[in-house]
Amino acid sequence: MVTSVITPTMPKAASLDPSVPSSEVPNEFKSDALSTEKLIAMYHSVLLIRRVEESLLKLSESGEIGGAMHTALGHEANAVGSAAALQEHDYLTCTYRGHHHSLARGMDPKRAIAEVLGKIDGFAKGKGGSMHFIDPSLGLMGANGIVGAQVPHAAGMALASKMRGDGRIAITFFGEGAMFQGVMHETFNMAQKWLLPIIFYCENNRYSEMTPTSRTSSIAEIYKFAEAYGMRTLQINGNDVEIVYQAVSEAAARARAGEGPTFIEGITYRLSGHMAGDLETYRDKDEIEMQRQHEPLVVLAERLTSRGVDASSLEDINSQVEEEVGEAVEFAKNSPWPNATEAYTDVFATQEK
Repeated sequence: MVTSVITPTMPKAASLDPSVPSSEVPNEFKSDALSTEKLIAMYHSVLLIRRVEESLLKLSESGEIGGAMHTALGHEANAVGSAAALQEHDYLTCTYRGHHHSLARGMDPKRAIAEVLGKIDGFAKGKGGSMHFIDPSLGLMGANGIVGAQVPHAAGMALASKMRGDGRIAITFFGEGAMFQGVMHETFNMAQKWLLPIIFYCENNRYSEMTPTSRTSSIAEIYKFAEAYGMRTLQINGNDVEIVYQAVSEAAARARAGEGPTFIEGITYRLSGHMAGDLETYRDKDEIEMQRQHEPLVVLAERLTSRGVDASSLEDINSQVEEEVGEAVEFAKNSPWPNATEAYTDVFATQEK
């Protein structure tokens, strides 16, 4: 008996092909939704996130950070555009690659860096570390080290909001690699069936850890998985803060109006390795350099320049951010280590009578 092996061919689509820039993704939104003043504030936020994460990479390479540490260099527009479109009390969950979401929502860089270093002045006294960013006061309900696990958590929060009728919505961020977890599809089905006020946001950077997603996905456009459940789905350029802002604003309005969930596939690219120390042997330098021409900071700087913002104004922001991040790094380095007794605190939640 002769057994033939069929090897499926994948179409070249922007959603999976890492040689295609995010700017080539067709979308229904225009890059003129926000004022120049708002974009300048967003530029500050994007740059702050970039410099914080670059400082964390340096700290990790020098051995000052223990354990795995994942950055989202190149993903910043997804976080900043979304944060601007949401209300302060809305819920947010994300992956272990979630520093950018926390900083975009207003987390103090000093507390963020101190936490990654395991210091007492971190937001969780050094117990959460890089992979478990959380601050309920900012609506940050937890990053998660388990692929896809944060998604049903957000759906539970959306269900609670719907039952209370309090107008809050939930947004959950995940990578395209999470789409192949069964819990994702269970959650999509329930969210659409119950019309939950939730936004599913896929930050598609074209790589599942070190594996190109084109080698693992049966379809080239990730949003089509969710489309099968009957929900509103769209694919956007995740490197453009204005486009992200418009997409999330629309999805949030639908959720608050009781029209149910929206699935957004934000096409982006991870400029750094999967984690600190990644040798990146799975992709070539030419690909990375090409993508650097279309990354969020470049897109936003060019947008501001086209609106008449001069280079000196951007340089002033750069200097301000460098000083801010430098102070945050020094604060974190000088923060004390937790006392050993801290291992026995914050273990159980107590309910006030």
